Amino acid sequence: MPRKKALDTAKLIKMVEDELPQAEIMKKMGFKTSTQLKTAYMSALISEGKVPGIKSGRGVKKASKVKAIGVGKRGSIVIARDFVESLGIGAKDKFTVRKSKAGIALKKVE
Repeated sequence: MPRKKALDTAKLIKMVEDELPQAEIMKKMGFKTSTQLKTAYMSALISEGKVPGIKSGRGVKKASKVKAIGVGKRGSIVIARDFVESLGIGAKDKFTVRKSKAGIALKKVE
């Protein structure tokens, strides 16, 4: 994969602020598509601190303490009682279990 070329963020922002035509900016900066230009412009604004960055992921939560889970003699999965109670799981709750890329996923059946 070719290396990303260094982008002069200040120069790109200045060109846009000076209202140069899109085609001219693309030619001078070496962009082939308008999407590349727009992406570079947004990245330049973020790096210069003119626009806040977008937080990604499914939320920024602290990870809970890791709990050890075992398998009993009969093949049952054994989860510590305090962990079960902290999840709000009761004795009559049912789950579907599936294998995922991350490991095993449990989903409560309503």
